Amino acid sequence: MPATDSVITLERFSESHIDGVTALYNEPAITRQVLQMPFQSTEIWRQRLASDNERLVKLVALHQGAVIGNIGLEQFSRIRRSHAGNLGMAVAVQWQGKGVGSKLLAAALDVADNWMNLQRVELSVYADNEAAIGLYRKFGFETEGLFRDYAVRDGRLVDTLSMARLRRSLKSD
Repeated sequence: MPATDSVITLERFSESHIDGVTALYNEPAITRQVLQMPFQSTEIWRQRLASDNERLVKLVALHQGAVIGNIGLEQFSRIRRSHAGNLGMAVAVQWQGKGVGSKLLAAALDVADNWMNLQRVELSVYADNEAAIGLYRKFGFETEGLFRDYAVRDGRLVDTLSMARLRRSLKSD
């Protein structure tokens, strides 16, 4: 079990992290909470990494060189949606509740606010993922809607929440 005071570093997702990110998303408990398919190959993650897209920021959380979390932030490319971006993340089960998600989310939102000038960051989360919903709320995300029967998980259709963080609502007057 990892110690809560262990040093966790963040790096931009690179070729050296592909095996670790693949393993992270192939963990059954993680696969249940994200929209990725199980048993993904490293080649799928290599293709995702190959995108030379300035509007896409992908970070990994590392402990002693091992990938323990991942986050991606993508600014929408359509001109009328360029003020907004979409977020997706995962944290290894044994590291959940130990600040890794907060560290990843804080870094991604810093880039969104101070480098991409995003006014809106959106995400989808399974409606029963209370820990993730609590984390997102801590960072100013609010529920905007419920998508009923949104995705298949464990052979059943399940609901997700649409959440967003608007910068204008975070500013104090």
